[in-house]
Amino acid sequence: MSERYVMPPEWAEQEWLWIGFPHDAALWEDDLAPAQEQIAAFANAVAASGQQVRLVVRNAVNAAQARALVRDDVMLERHSYGDIWLRDIGPLIVMNKAGQRRTQGFGFNGWGGKYRLEGDQETAASLAAAAGMTFARADWILEGGAIDGDGTGLVVTTQQCLLNPNRNPSLTREDISSRLRRDLGFDEILWLGDGLAGDHTDGHVDNLARLVAPGEIAIPVADHASDPNADIYADAMSRAQAYGLKVHAIPSPGLVSGLMQQGEDAEPASYMNFVIANRVVIVPIYGAENDAEAVRAIGDLFPGRKAIGLRGDAVLTGGGSFHCASQHMPSALTPS
Repeated sequence: MSERYVMPPEWAEQEWLWIGFPHDAALWEDDLAPAQEQIAAFANAVAASGQQVRLVVRNAVNAAQARALVRDDVMLERHSYGDIWLRDIGPLIVMNKAGQRRTQGFGFNGWGGKYRLEGDQETAASLAAAAGMTFARADWILEGGAIDGDGTGLVVTTQQCLLNPNRNPSLTREDISSRLRRDLGFDEILWLGDGLAGDHTDGHVDNLARLVAPGEIAIPVADHASDPNADIYADAMSRAQAYGLKVHAIPSPGLVSGLMQQGEDAEPASYMNFVIANRVVIVPIYGAENDAEAVRAIGDLFPGRKAIGLRGDAVLTGGGSFHCASQHMPSALTPS
């Protein structure tokens, strides 16, 4: 019987963090430079904590733009990618008890056929090759932002995304459960319902709820009637409590109306798109009323790590935030 590989939790020790750097003016338009500055601030904050950062750039021009904004100890890696969402287009890393790692790829169809960009199909294998690691691509479609694990075999996801017919129309819920076990080592699944309003990913869980320790989950709570996700948060909290998890309530940014595009009812601004690194937790903030309280509340969940709030509003105009734009390389199955 082959050695079982599992996906470590994000709070386990990491060797480095990959971060995608915006490059395509046709996608970002007037927000390209501000998004580059915010991603650079993210990379600099993690590098300043002593952790290796590998900033992924597209070409020589893009590399020069990045180098002008980041610290000297931030490494640049050139890869082919359509946009910066490495959590979804990059590989997921699994590990066995002996500490051996391999990269696991999946099919990618542009979030249900909405955004098919040149280069995104190549990114996972390219990152794996640069890391000198074995790469395999599974026979179904999955994005990394759609799942979150706690290291015990539990994974949390949303029905809106994983059961969406625009991903794997021929697979049943039981088929998907079996593949999560086979490819990533997840034995138990907490199925939440819908993701955030306005989320073009069809409800990625890393915008809605995050596992923060074995058996513990953080979920936003609305404090204004205008919050477009009040019912979604309440439903997620109810499901998590019924499953038996300890739930930590985190303030919601509410309706961040200044970022909405024409025809949109809501923009998926979320503090849940935070990044857990070895010594810091990077929390996206938006100039909203609850920014400071959310950073404090998330920081309380990770003693020994410094919580840092960084503006992510320009990055959000591209459809995601810091967690979406990054992928970590674990070096252990558990915290050091």
